[in-house]
Amino acid sequence: MIKLLATGFRKKEKKVLFLASGRGSNFENAVKVIRKKKAPIAILGLVTDNPQAKVLDLARSFQIPSYTLPFADYKDKKDYHKDLLKKAQDLAPDLIVACGYMRILKPEFVNSFSGKIINIHPSLLPSFPGLDSQKQAIDYGAKISGCTVHFVEEGVDTGPVILQRSVEIGSSWGEKELSLAILKEEHKILPLAIQLFCENKLRINGRKVEILK
Repeated sequence: MIKLLATGFRKKEKKVLFLASGRGSNFENAVKVIRKKKAPIAILGLVTDNPQAKVLDLARSFQIPSYTLPFADYKDKKDYHKDLLKKAQDLAPDLIVACGYMRILKPEFVNSFSGKIINIHPSLLPSFPGLDSQKQAIDYGAKISGCTVHFVEEGVDTGPVILQRSVEIGSSWGEKELSLAILKEEHKILPLAIQLFCENKLRINGRKVEILK
């Protein structure tokens, strides 16, 4: 089991910081997979904008440091984003993983960690970006949806695609059924994308991400 070391991290490990706002299903699964596979990854911690987020309980159960920046408490939201950037810079991660993080990262943050931020999104991008992607797919009458792990850039859900998995939408499905089916696929590709990054197997070439052997 990979453990957070009190005196530092093993030399070859990549340091990963998670951002999340809600129940933390992808965070929980990613941590379990990382530790089970004994991947060369050290988990720095979790940052959340929501002091009521269930993901905080998961972080405690995993003995992973958590940092709460309550977005609602900031009168000037610019200060929130400044504090988020400072916290990330202080922690100095090799990779930042946004999984269910409900804030748009500002250009200053994205540029400070260019090529080092990935996000999991519940649709086959570029289809159905933004919020309520599962509802968008159902309302549109799509036959297939899925999930995407992509690098984060300044646009919303516009960064280069790392991995995708498709889900065939059942004829009687609603948003709930589609969400559950997509989540199962998210649990497969997010830990894999993290591992590929930390093993230096991802190379961005324009709009395309090459997976190295």
